Amino acid sequence: MRGLRRLYFLLPDVGIVRRIVDELLLAHIPYEHIHVLARAETPLEELPEAGVAQRTDLVPAIERGLAVGGTVGVLAGLAALVFPPAGMVAAGGAILFGALGGAGFGAWVSAMIGVGMPNSHLARFEAAIGQGMLLMMVDVPKDRVEEFEDMIRQHHPEADIEGTEPTIPAFP
Repeated sequence: MRGLRRLYFLLPDVGIVRRIVDELLLAHIPYEHIHVLARAETPLEELPEAGVAQRTDLVPAIERGLAVGGTVGVLAGLAALVFPPAGMVAAGGAILFGALGGAGFGAWVSAMIGVGMPNSHLARFEAAIGQGMLLMMVDVPKDRVEEFEDMIRQHHPEADIEGTEPTIPAFP
């Protein structure tokens, strides 16, 4: 599903989160697009718990690694064309393989680093989560953002709507 926006809601308890999840599922939001983050000791039971991609900086790190690694790989391929190793003839494939190898290596190294870093987008919610609030992140079609915000406001006035994130990574 392309053109998604991530909605953020702070909620006081698991019961309200459960009701909102049910409403979202009835509104045809896939279960995989709903993520709940809470303190470690909060039992989420069958609720869709936020995964590694939501809790960490994994996805932005991979994106940076692809870009930097690919760029370095292209530069290495160009260097191989200009200054070929002794006894070898370098062709255009050197640039392609350099870019692919660099992008792959950059993504892998960055993923190893990013998976250990907390998600920088969630820093503003740390205090509220620490006080027992639950953070719900819902990925909805961009043309339905207002519809879902209005639905939450009407049915759950205790929900604190924290806005949207402009773009959702294409993966994972």
